[in-house]
Amino acid sequence: MAEAGEKSSEMEWCFSQVKGAIDDEVAEADLISAVEFNYTGELLATGDKGGRIVIFQQNPENKSQPQCHAEYNVYSTFQSHEPEFDYLKSLEIEEKINKIRWLPKKNAAHFLLSTNDKTIKLWKISERNKRPEGYNLRNGPYKDFTSIASLQVPVFKPMDLMVEASPRRVFANAHKYHINSISVNSDNETYLSADDLRINLWHLEITGQSFNIVDIKPANMEDLTEVITAAEFHPNQCHTLVYGSSKGIIRLCDMRAAALCDKHAKIFEEPEDRNSRSFFSEIISSISDVKFSHSGRYMMTRDYLSVKIWDINMGTRPIETFQVNEYLRSNLCSLYDNDCIFDKFECCWSGNDRDDRLLQQLLQDV
Repeated sequence: MAEAGEKSSEMEWCFSQVKGAIDDEVAEADLISAVEFNYTGELLATGDKGGRIVIFQQNPENKSQPQCHAEYNVYSTFQSHEPEFDYLKSLEIEEKINKIRWLPKKNAAHFLLSTNDKTIKLWKISERNKRPEGYNLRNGPYKDFTSIASLQVPVFKPMDLMVEASPRRVFANAHKYHINSISVNSDNETYLSADDLRINLWHLEITGQSFNIVDIKPANMEDLTEVITAAEFHPNQCHTLVYGSSKGIIRLCDMRAAALCDKHAKIFEEPEDRNSRSFFSEIISSISDVKFSHSGRYMMTRDYLSVKIWDINMGTRPIETFQVNEYLRSNLCSLYDNDCIFDKFECCWSGNDRDDRLLQQLLQDV
């Protein structure tokens, strides 16, 4: 987003790498469905429709070079989700990875959350380059434990680097509808998961229960007019979250006001231009993604044709609108016929605070 307001002479676009198959014969299970950098940008996790997660690591030799010259190599590959079957509803649950979210690093290991339509898993990614040798086994050469002299002190010896992915928690049975969002809270202890009608709050150490914080399901499903499409926690305030809907509305909730945030604290909605309203207006205005800036002052939202920047202190209109797929507006009928109009697109701020600084400078200039 930051480069959009700068002079073209200061902006450099360059091709770095392509990951995955580039031929036409690609299996359905190999299609990438989720992509997420960790907080430092050193690791890139991708999830596919086959339930696999592939993690790429930036080459240490490239860290001092410009980002466009960075090279990423395969770091770890593991099967995150398997196909399941809901016998009560007679529905098959796909293994496709919907979202991946990294947790802030606290020790030598990395942790990430991954989810399909129903089940969220917490994974630990750790390295092992040493193995113990010389430990005492009851049936080994040092099985005589009658004297201290017969015992051997174990030692660690170098080995080839091995990256292990181990499941630490499984969070399941809390969503009736498909999970579309997960977001780690700034307290690093809780996270949210959202489906079409509900948002649940989880503790990372507790798998058996979650707390429902948003529920928009009407008493009569015939009265349903919108669904939740995306949700995210504030980067600094652990009590604040936002969620977008299929009507193009973003609602900000404050958990200090009430445990159940059915009543929003603030709403962000752009006035509709009735002259340009059409059959496709509601479809293309649906919020497919929402992201806070690093400072938490701004929000970025993505719909089918545009990216919008909002100031959280002003909910009447966005402060910036960037048309992304405007050339598709004349082809909405054909896109509707082949279901491409329902494709979901994500948005993301750059990894530093440059976006916030540039946006504040632009507003001051105005």
